[in-house]
Amino acid sequence: MTETWDPAGEGVMRLPSARLVRGRGLRRRLPAGPEPTFTIHLLGGPPPPVGWESQWLRWPDFRLPADREAARSALGEAWNRAPDERVEVVCGGGRGRTGTALACLAVLDGVPAPDAVSYVRRHYHPKAVETPWQRRYVVRFAG
Repeated sequence: MTETWDPAGEGVMRLPSARLVRGRGLRRRLPAGPEPTFTIHLLGGPPPPVGWESQWLRWPDFRLPADREAARSALGEAWNRAPDERVEVVCGGGRGRTGTALACLAVLDGVPAPDAVSYVRRHYHPKAVETPWQRRYVVRFAG
């Protein structure tokens, strides 16, 4: 079992089940403290190499995941690993795609889909989930 994130850490969001997941933008420095044990990269192209386990989801900026089943699977894995590992979700800026993925994790954690974007905006970043189609994706993620 790996020590999880510090709940007061930079970009760390606590889900209702007490799972901790860090959201981050790659254009900013890696926060101080322990490295992640698992990262999901939400990028239009291949991610930079990291020294821990990671998964790449092709997800262009301001858009939706190219493969929705792969996204559902990867987010399910992140949610399952979060109680015992340091899981992070990253995109370029850390708001749109990352916020959308965090909202989907909130849905998996029991937050009603229509409330998930508001939950992430309260607990992660007030401008998370940037586009109308990203908001719709979160609502439809529950189905």
